[in-house]
Amino acid sequence: MALVWTTLALAQVRPGIEVLEGRGFEGLAGRKVGLLTNPSGVDHNLRSTIDILNDAPEVDLVALFAPEHGVRGDVYAGGTVSDNKDPKTGIRVYSLYGGHLSPTPEMLQGIDVLVYDIQDIGSRSYTFISTLGLAMRACAQNGVEVMVLDRPNPLGGNKVEGCLVEPGFHSFVSEFAIPYIYGLTVGELAILLNEEGLNRGVKGNEAPLKCKLSVIPMEGWNRNMLYAETGLPWVLPSPNIPFPRSAVDYPSAGICGEFQNYLNIGIGYTLPFEVFAAEWIDADALKARLDSYGIPGVVFRTIHFKPFSGSQQGKLLHGVQYHYSDYEAATCTLTQFYVMQAVNELYPSHNPFVVSADRISMFDKVCGTDYVRKTFKVGMKVSDIKDYWSKDVEGFRRLSEKYRLY
Repeated sequence: MALVWTTLALAQVRPGIEVLEGRGFEGLAGRKVGLLTNPSGVDHNLRSTIDILNDAPEVDLVALFAPEHGVRGDVYAGGTVSDNKDPKTGIRVYSLYGGHLSPTPEMLQGIDVLVYDIQDIGSRSYTFISTLGLAMRACAQNGVEVMVLDRPNPLGGNKVEGCLVEPGFHSFVSEFAIPYIYGLTVGELAILLNEEGLNRGVKGNEAPLKCKLSVIPMEGWNRNMLYAETGLPWVLPSPNIPFPRSAVDYPSAGICGEFQNYLNIGIGYTLPFEVFAAEWIDADALKARLDSYGIPGVVFRTIHFKPFSGSQQGKLLHGVQYHYSDYEAATCTLTQFYVMQAVNELYPSHNPFVVSADRISMFDKVCGTDYVRKTFKVGMKVSDIKDYWSKDVEGFRRLSEKYRLY
């Protein structure tokens, strides 16, 4: 299956917020409600879940909780989110990306139900699911119910890639022992974490806690759908995920992107996570080397561009842009490792583990293990890590099947 991003919608999916509204806000009526959301929490008409709940006479929305980038998306990547008041509604906003990564007892005081509504992108290192997991723990500790309003996984519901996070490598970008691409909607993931005791805290060594959880499922979604087929508008959940394709590209290039002095992956240009480039690369040579590998499901083209922001602003970079000609056959997360292999073969002096040695810890955290780094850096060959990277996939598929809602 080739990825086509301009296809006409074949279905009309109703996200959890619309289903909840259609049910007369069952489960929230007459209760004190907190909401953890961001700009991606909208209905078909781009009405914010904040405004939908605040305007509903049945619902008493008393607090907002801000993940990375804030509830209204006004904090750029990595910026500190502060406690404040939402300027539109006047409702108190508590930051979960700054001094606190999870709600404190004081934040949850007086709240009966904490609602979560954020568009997920299906990759483990994306911080919103970590925020959800930590919020679930806090709610379990404080007797607060959790309600997840489900949304599509833009990677579809079948693709699973990457090994489980290993002990010692849990962090805010790898909180759970799940694969890098986990093939579940955020509602399904929440149920799995809750039922399997995987919600062990950000360091992975705290006892799991089970909250009282409900999930409001979508209507009309199935596991074979990519986002373009849902009929839903795409609202970027964070600044560098501007399009549905960006969610697929994120796990394809983001691990490599942790090496900030190595290859430009399109951040600071119009193609975030879609390219691999540098001043010193011969684009034709890199494409030829990658083509020689015969990588399943992915094709490359040469590209030359000047980033308009970042450390390489205004510099002419050369490299490749990739496209998935057969999404089902492709192992997206390995695309970046094939590029690193080809770059090493052509330019061995540009070793990411040397030129970006200060980023090794973050690379390991994102991978969820140090095995990938220790093994890959020896010969820079995908064949050396491929089996290890995929060793947990089938086991996780079997585990997660019973938590599928669709």
